[in-house]
Amino acid sequence: MSGNRLVIATRRSRLALWQAEHVKARLESAHPGLAVELLPLSTRGDELLETRLDEAGGKGLFVKELEAAMAEGRADLAVHSIKDVPAELPPGFILAAITAREDPRDAWVSASLPGLAAAPAGAVVGTSSLRRQAQLLARRPDVTVKLLRGNVETRLRKLDAGEYDAVLLAAAGLARLGLAARIRARLAPEEMLPAPGQGALGIECLAARPDVARLLAALAEESSSACVRAERAVSLALGGNCTMPLGAYAEPQGATLRVRAVLGSPDGKRILRADCSGSASDPEALGRRAAEELRRGGAEAILAALGQ
Repeated sequence: MSGNRLVIATRRSRLALWQAEHVKARLESAHPGLAVELLPLSTRGDELLETRLDEAGGKGLFVKELEAAMAEGRADLAVHSIKDVPAELPPGFILAAITAREDPRDAWVSASLPGLAAAPAGAVVGTSSLRRQAQLLARRPDVTVKLLRGNVETRLRKLDAGEYDAVLLAAAGLARLGLAARIRARLAPEEMLPAPGQGALGIECLAARPDVARLLAALAEESSSACVRAERAVSLALGGNCTMPLGAYAEPQGATLRVRAVLGSPDGKRILRADCSGSASDPEALGRRAAEELRRGGAEAILAALGQ
């Protein structure tokens, strides 16, 4: 930060730029006189469009370049979709704020099929997520899952070109881009547990920048933060890789927090589930409990088969 100026490191996709602009507007509103600029960057995850993220290295593919910009002093903070951020940050970095979560659910997008139940045997469904693939095939082993990479607009173009019968995307991302009308069905957590943190934005900065962290604190939302912290704790306890076939979803229930988690084999033939509730005062402990339930069910075998 130079004087009253902050620089946000962001990916170049339209969704990432929307998210960064959203944080810029909120910061400038919360702190009159503050000027915020964007530093758009390309990340490794954006460039590897023909490879599964889990095969390309997984951890941090969408965040490393943004973290480098902060470490080098070219940016003061970075805005991420929390679901793309590994559960364990590199030394020297912190998540200074987690924003109020929007719709965390996955969305079924199709021109011809109103939902998964209507899909005929052999229907081609696009996703790049092992989490979505595992849960999808557990419910419908007769459909065909085909790799789908690229930004939201690219994925929709491939769907419209007839390469897929349906695609699975995050409902929040579609809504942020004004594309909610493309959603044919929103999948309830009972149908498909979302990725840890899905629907929330995380704002990262250097741990050695308390001046920046203080400004970001105005954007944090307590309830969403507790839920996301619990979900990320499940992931961290299982290895912290944001590409593992793990779904985790926490929701407040009065003074308690309910955490559900699912871990599946990519072919959907083995699905482990956890469901626990407890005090919202220690969300990480709840997340670790859910991970332990998965471990008792055989999580190690699924992760070992994936090389994780």
